[in-house]
Amino acid sequence: MPVKIVDLFAGPGGLDVAATWLDLPVTGIEIDDDACATRKLAGLDTEQGDVRHFGPKRFRDANVLAAGPPCQTYTVAGSGTGRRHLDDVVRFAKRMAAGEDVKAELGELSDPRTALVLEPLRWALEALDDERPYEAIILEQVPTVLPVWQVMDEILTGLGYKVRCGVLRTEQYGVPQTRRRAILIAHREHEVKLPEATHRPFRKGMVRTDGDQNLRPWMTIGDVVSRSRPFHVVSNYGTGGDPKERGVRTYKEPSFTVTGKVDRNRVWTLDGMEELPRFNEAEAGQLQTFPSDYPWGGGHIPQQIGNAIPPLLAAHVLTAALGLDPEIPGQWTVPNVPKWFGANRS
Repeated sequence: MPVKIVDLFAGPGGLDVAATWLDLPVTGIEIDDDACATRKLAGLDTEQGDVRHFGPKRFRDANVLAAGPPCQTYTVAGSGTGRRHLDDVVRFAKRMAAGEDVKAELGELSDPRTALVLEPLRWALEALDDERPYEAIILEQVPTVLPVWQVMDEILTGLGYKVRCGVLRTEQYGVPQTRRRAILIAHREHEVKLPEATHRPFRKGMVRTDGDQNLRPWMTIGDVVSRSRPFHVVSNYGTGGDPKERGVRTYKEPSFTVTGKVDRNRVWTLDGMEELPRFNEAEAGQLQTFPSDYPWGGGHIPQQIGNAIPPLLAAHVLTAALGLDPEIPGQWTVPNVPKWFGANRS
């Protein structure tokens, strides 16, 4: 059966870009006006609206479910309500799997975004009740949400899926950025495993040639961003969320996690004597592995970029989930990911 993906919380198109590179049709559901403006410019198939107001019956031709729910309440830099309610969310997931209606209780959580992480489970269960179960399920979130993915692993396994979940490091998949993501992939027919790393993990103080020689060197900020002189970047975001603990990366290292405030990162010459231009939209997007010619639209573009899954990571996850040839995304690396307006787009 041909693959057709429905992508919940699709944002500006991180997973959708990867699907397009792989010639997989995808429809994204997204509520944010700004992200939808970008999607329109990019020519991505989009249904604008609240994921909670839709369900599988609206998208009967989709046989693959993907989702990257909002992470703001689960991140260290966010409100923290998701982290505080993590045990409750796990219990809600188990109750949903048992057939209980927990919608009213989820609505009582102090931040409604916390409950959105359970929307993919609702969709999977409704599709099963409709006797049209998804062939594959792909979920992505910040590492804090791994316990939720683990309970979904138990639930989906009990429903006949083969499931794997864990935390991946983006720089090990050719992304010039250190970013950790909790990933779940499930398939009804064949065994699955998380994608194998193609690049070495980054360690402060190491050089690119250190480590496993069977893996490629990690990619760097300098592979994407060009300045008149060698430079370093001072992060706007401090370690553990403390702005006093701002880190520094040189152009020979991967970027910090690209957040919605990536435009506030300051760029200086290596000697710290002169401030250089900060990252523009195209550069910030490329640090996430969006194509250099990707058309950003609407407002709050740094936030759109920071909220997205890196397309190159998404391509590796999609190939692992769907049993596609891992050599396809393995041949892409920054800055030679496929262009957007060109061979892949009309």
